[in-house]
Amino acid sequence: MNRNNGEFSATYRADRFLTKHFSGGTMDYRQIIALIIPLLIDQTFLVCTNLFNTSMISSSGLEAVSAVNMVDSLNAFLLNIFIAVATGGTVIVAQYKGRGNSRDVPRAISGSVTAVLLIASSIAVAVILSAPAILRWLFGTAERVVLDNARIYLIGSAVSYVFFGMMEAVSASLRGLGETRSSLVLTLTMHGIYVFLNVILIRVFSLGISGMVISLISARVIAAMLSVFFLVRKKNLYRLRPSEIFRMDFPMLKRALTLGFPFAAEQMFFNGGKILTQTFVVGMGTLAIATNAITGSVTSLFMIPANTLALAIITVVGQCIGNRDIDQARKAIRSFSILTSAAILVMAALILPFMRSIVSIFGPTEEIIGDILLITYINTAAQFLFWSVSFLVPAALRAAGDARYTSVMSMLSMWLFRVVLGYILGVVAGLGVPGVWFAMEAEWGVRGLIFLLRLRGNKWYRHKVID
Repeated sequence: MNRNNGEFSATYRADRFLTKHFSGGTMDYRQIIALIIPLLIDQTFLVCTNLFNTSMISSSGLEAVSAVNMVDSLNAFLLNIFIAVATGGTVIVAQYKGRGNSRDVPRAISGSVTAVLLIASSIAVAVILSAPAILRWLFGTAERVVLDNARIYLIGSAVSYVFFGMMEAVSASLRGLGETRSSLVLTLTMHGIYVFLNVILIRVFSLGISGMVISLISARVIAAMLSVFFLVRKKNLYRLRPSEIFRMDFPMLKRALTLGFPFAAEQMFFNGGKILTQTFVVGMGTLAIATNAITGSVTSLFMIPANTLALAIITVVGQCIGNRDIDQARKAIRSFSILTSAAILVMAALILPFMRSIVSIFGPTEEIIGDILLITYINTAAQFLFWSVSFLVPAALRAAGDARYTSVMSMLSMWLFRVVLGYILGVVAGLGVPGVWFAMEAEWGVRGLIFLLRLRGNKWYRHKVID
């Protein structure tokens, strides 16, 4: 009996705690947990897949790893444009859902999909036609074999942009509805097929970069087909007819682009700055490129819960603002921020003791292991201190419609601080790859302070996103 009383007391205390910090008039903590769990699985699978694929392509040599890393910095620049516009769709869908306006939800989904596909198609054609020139311009100092591998990977990636854009637009809309399980199925399908085909084509048939390209295109085509099925299936509450998926609904397109374009511009300038710092690294040689690539893959492990919460906060705050529930929006931002920092600390405790073993799966040369470990330890401390205020908070502000401010501030901090300081520390001061990373971490602190000051006011939630 005492044991039962103790269990009841613990459950009661947990319920009170979660209700106090996460529940409100729009969503309760049970709905938020149901939203987060599929996203957590999604992000875990995404990061582990990228880690696995990087380690797999390392079997083809450091030149292949370097080529993939170089092109992926450009892919991040371009794909984040699609993701940014799709995120605008997430906000619109979430606010219509929070407002209880079910009539305009399918229109919002269609507008998001149409906007993303138009942009993805245009960018794909431009990249395919100019791939050699782009690589010579950005990474002309790289070794010839690295550039040859990069050209194959870049053209293959561009072919897949439209299919990725379709999947991402649908997935983002599903997250706006809170349907994170369906979004999870899309991610698991795409990355599961990608990993499976990479094992077959890279490890078994030794096709190297060409095998990775075939795997990437195949996985994204299948994921795009599945995303269309999710939109038209009969049991879907917000079902679209096939003719409605791609539709020039100009008022809804304007809403999606109005929210998405500032974020897209931010991502272009932000990732453009990252590409510029990548050129600093390329000039340091193949070992430096490999160091940067492996460190980026390893440090992403620490951010699985944090990235999950940054995605979830868009849906939560979007629905709260749609319901004009400012109190819960503020509560969610505060609670999610604290939870994010705590999650980073937990991940550090779980991963740091095994860092050497994790790094070893990439087969690095002994001379770069020290830099990889040094960057990872310092980066983990910076993530704990600054990541939630510099990434999760602006995601929440954007969900409230404060897209222009967050984008402008992010672009300014990137170019006036990270890029300049990265050049000074990495190139002028001779710190190499660690110097580039230290500049990035310092910029997080500057940006975080800017967004905390914005959050203390009331301008961030006074934007009109939907009618």
